Amino acid sequence: MNARRCAWLATAWVAIAQLLGAAAHAGAEETSDELIQAVVQLLRDPDKDIRALALDQVRSELPGEAATKALAAELPNLPAEAQAGLAGALADRGDRVARAAILALVDATPDEAVRAAALESLGTLGNSNDVKLLVGWLGRGTEAIRAAARRSLLRLPGDEAVAALAAELKAAPPELQASLVDLLKERRGVEAVPQLLELAVGDDAKVRGAAISALAELARPADVPAMVAVVLKAPRGAERDAAERAVAAVCSRGAEPDQRALPLLAAMEKLTPNERLALLSTLGRVGGAPALAVVQQSLADADFNRHELGLRALCNWPDASIAPHLAHLAASDEHPAHRRLALRALVRIAPLDDGRSDAERLALLRSVFEMCESPEDKALVVRRAAAIRSMETLRFVTPLLDDPQLAQAACETVVELAHDRPLREPHKAQFHPALDKVIATSRDPVVVDRAERYKRGQTWRRPR
Repeated sequence: MNARRCAWLATAWVAIAQLLGAAAHAGAEETSDELIQAVVQLLRDPDKDIRALALDQVRSELPGEAATKALAAELPNLPAEAQAGLAGALADRGDRVARAAILALVDATPDEAVRAAALESLGTLGNSNDVKLLVGWLGRGTEAIRAAARRSLLRLPGDEAVAALAAELKAAPPELQASLVDLLKERRGVEAVPQLLELAVGDDAKVRGAAISALAELARPADVPAMVAVVLKAPRGAERDAAERAVAAVCSRGAEPDQRALPLLAAMEKLTPNERLALLSTLGRVGGAPALAVVQQSLADADFNRHELGLRALCNWPDASIAPHLAHLAASDEHPAHRRLALRALVRIAPLDDGRSDAERLALLRSVFEMCESPEDKALVVRRAAAIRSMETLRFVTPLLDDPQLAQAACETVVELAHDRPLREPHKAQFHPALDKVIATSRDPVVVDRAERYKRGQTWRRPR
């Protein structure tokens, strides 16, 4: 900025300061036209630093609704960069009398950056009547335009905005429906659950997935009967698993463990025998004594498929209360494949953080380790041990660094334990020899790098 420009800027700010001081001395609650025009003149300046100073005045030094109206009226007369800045500053003021001018700017401007700024400001200045406009821009335009529309749809105040957003679901094309569902989930739009239930059994896989994810957070136990249809409609694989987890999440909401399955069991009573069998897997994810009684009936069935469905339900159990049943099946089931399933399920549940102490979790995991016959299963146990952050776990795993069949799994677990600084730092005397062994043994350069970092007291950021 040259000397002449600096002098001009100083003069302008002296004048603005004098006007502000005079207004404050007079106790004025509204801003004078003279002061507004002085700020507007600075907003037109091509220098971004000068415009930034003017925008600061807009945000905090020009009180009153009349000032907001006068500033908003200047939007069409400003250069594009100033329009974008002023749209944001008006949003920061939070005075909704600027809304009409912002809406006009969205329609009139040919500049994408200005449109994005105007759309984003509607999140503060707009209302539920602007949802349709924002949804329209969410489905078209540049990435910046869509992102601005999305941020505004997240911030628009009031339940009316959520209701308006839900109302847009039905007519929206599938590629937009999924985005709207995600918005409703983030806004906690529980009133949209009926629409979400419809979408969760629709024809578009992406929309179904988004709806199932939203139902997991927004639905209530009273919605479980309708969610059963979602599970039965979902194709086997990742989508069915997600639907089952959603039902389990809803059942567990605010209920005691032995009460969680009751809504699902009540819904299952109205289904065909084959449908009830198909829901055993879901029932296992919910858990609890009432669910176990139903699953055990299937386990006791002489039919191979019914027995397997009961076993798979046990393998989905959400806590380690099922461990004795799985241990019995792992040791005595007549089918080798079923014994393996039960053993793998034991490996999964043993270290779960379900209210048991670290010592109890590790004791169960060690007992499962002794049950394992294959190196692959033992290695799986060793890797799962990383979930139990205790020095006893380190003492369990460290000797396995010398076992050729388990050393690589043990290396991974040691560095996972060392990643926990509050565990590592007070016990360097135990960790450092183990980390030295990892550095000498591991064939994974990432594991070696982590071990070296932890020895130096450095951090390691897990890649996303």
